[in-house]
Amino acid sequence: MKISQLEGKRVALWGWGREGRAAYAVLRARLPSLGLSLFCPASEVAAARAETQGVLDVRGEPSAEALAAFEVVIKSPGISPYLPIALAAAEQGTRFIGGTALWFAEHADADGTVRDTICVTGTKGKSTTTALVAHLLRAAGHRTGLVGNIGLPLLEVLDPQPAPAYWAVELSSYQTGEVARSGAHPQVAVVLNLFPEHLDWHGSEQRYIEDKLQLVTGAAPRVAVLNAADPHLAALSLPGSEVVWFNQPQGWHMRGDIVHRGGQAVFDTRNTPLPGRHNRGNLCAVLAALEALGLDAVALAPAVQDFRPLPNRLQRIGQADGLTYVNDSISTTPHASLAALECFAGQRIALLVGGHDRGLDWTDFMQHMAHDVPPVEIVTMGSNGPRIHAMLQPLADAGRFGLHAAADLPDAMSLARRALGEQGGVVLLSPGAPSYGAYRDYVARGRHFAELAGFDPDTISAIPGIGIA
Repeated sequence: MKISQLEGKRVALWGWGREGRAAYAVLRARLPSLGLSLFCPASEVAAARAETQGVLDVRGEPSAEALAAFEVVIKSPGISPYLPIALAAAEQGTRFIGGTALWFAEHADADGTVRDTICVTGTKGKSTTTALVAHLLRAAGHRTGLVGNIGLPLLEVLDPQPAPAYWAVELSSYQTGEVARSGAHPQVAVVLNLFPEHLDWHGSEQRYIEDKLQLVTGAAPRVAVLNAADPHLAALSLPGSEVVWFNQPQGWHMRGDIVHRGGQAVFDTRNTPLPGRHNRGNLCAVLAALEALGLDAVALAPAVQDFRPLPNRLQRIGQADGLTYVNDSISTTPHASLAALECFAGQRIALLVGGHDRGLDWTDFMQHMAHDVPPVEIVTMGSNGPRIHAMLQPLADAGRFGLHAAADLPDAMSLARRALGEQGGVVLLSPGAPSYGAYRDYVARGRHFAELAGFDPDTISAIPGIGIA
């Protein structure tokens, strides 16, 4: 649906975060006579009315009946379309879309293709991968937009002047279905991996996988770049797309620390600034995507050396009193915590783990703690901290590691410092769970971690390269 098609319809916004504000600004600019209503928490009503100077009909939280009174509801990504009130309204004909769908519909050519656009999704590593795509495109001299879930809503860059030559778009599982619903086809879509996540939003692991895969199964990109090592992706059949595989011997893949293109050794990743082996492996996805755009990926690979890592992702924020502090606040699944531990294998680690309980299965994490080399200390925290602690207790009793229960992040930091003692080591915040309840988001949690460690949270929070450059 294009924005012009909203003219004359009954339209509401649902959510007044950055995405909601971006949608409001675009609709006011493009369709100034369109009547608009807003549904948002009661605590935000007064602020929304003040910001919009009475032009917007601001209401509180919606009911199914209130939503059903509108033909189109433009919702923020964090609001699940599987909520009972949304499902009930949809049954009565209300169409739910997001800013992602509007942006893609506006940018599609006559044949539906959104040219010169690389979309990236995956459970782990998608932000770094998207930023790396933008970095290499810029290294080649191309004006590039780094946008989307990475921190810049697409509707904030709907019609920039001058327009970038390329777009690098990060998409969460909340947004991938929006691309499919827009009717547009990305030129290149990358899917890195799939692990269970956001089950509270999607409702089940199966629906999470289906929604995530909508980027390639529903949106039918011209080229789909897929991880051959992921069983969910390896089983896909995409007759509407050209499929390019990475992590397989015939394509871009890693042999040890060396990136190969087929039988050709291309680049040694050992001294790159990419944090973690999984991110170095995802460089193969980046190079395959650039090649799908018709660029010389072999020539561009060495520019990785100048890449600046993103905050909150295996971010070494500094050293103090013999301790190294690593901020991996974006870790919201047990698999991400395991990947973080792998990055610091051989070092004395105090792992801070736990947060909002979404009911994820921690069995695989426990198996690794039982059979691999575990951290020397584990500190549990958050609403799922007691559950994780109880599962780990038998291993701690057997002497596998020290185990401590913290009331909150400040308490966890104190326990970790005390447990590592004078021998020093790494204090690793890799919670394996979201921050909801204790913090607004993972960024706020990472900022607090930096502050507790004695570092400037503003310095560590900036996202290099975001926007158009």
